[in-house]
Amino acid sequence: MRVGILGSGLMGGKLGTIFARAGHEVIFSYARSKVKLKKLASGAQGNARAGTPGEAAKEADAVLLAVHWSRIDDVLRQAGDLSGKVIVTCSLPMDLGNTGLVIAHTSSGAEELAKKVGGVKVVSAFHTVPSEVLFGVFEERRQSTRPSLVYCGDDKRGKGVAAELIRDVGFDPVDAGPLQIARYTEPFALLIAQLAYEGEGGPELAYRFERFRE
Repeated sequence: MRVGILGSGLMGGKLGTIFARAGHEVIFSYARSKVKLKKLASGAQGNARAGTPGEAAKEADAVLLAVHWSRIDDVLRQAGDLSGKVIVTCSLPMDLGNTGLVIAHTSSGAEELAKKVGGVKVVSAFHTVPSEVLFGVFEERRQSTRPSLVYCGDDKRGKGVAAELIRDVGFDPVDAGPLQIARYTEPFALLIAQLAYEGEGGPELAYRFERFRE
């Protein structure tokens, strides 16, 4: 696939690198400097390059949205027409101080994004796992036991695209249902972050869950 990265910070940079190493064509965009984008592209060791948000979105099969909520409007404006695109978002609707969600309970950032950009196929994924674990999961992706990663959305094709990307990163995709499920996964992501960064177990806690059956 051709994957446009809107937001090449910690999460966008790592996921974009993994997507490129998994064989996808990747365009990194929207970072503090063009130098950083070029470094990401050269270090991805795959078919990756630096570009503008408009170039990243053009002809993309999927767009990864990975920017702070305060920058959503700006990056969408620069991306241009996204009609019909699959947008995989891992952006949480955090306040400027990153202390809490500005959208919660009756809606979610993913749902508000879908309203903000009409005609797109929004899928919420990747925000429930800290970026620190991504390379390790990718390196062990061929093992028989893979960690699970939930995603949600309303469009079947969009969810199929997201599931393929999730598998390529090294996770077992778990369809959590419609996009409104993001109302639960987004607050859950904050809990996971606190466990990961403040708990004794470190980021491993973010994905080491087991299912128990009778």
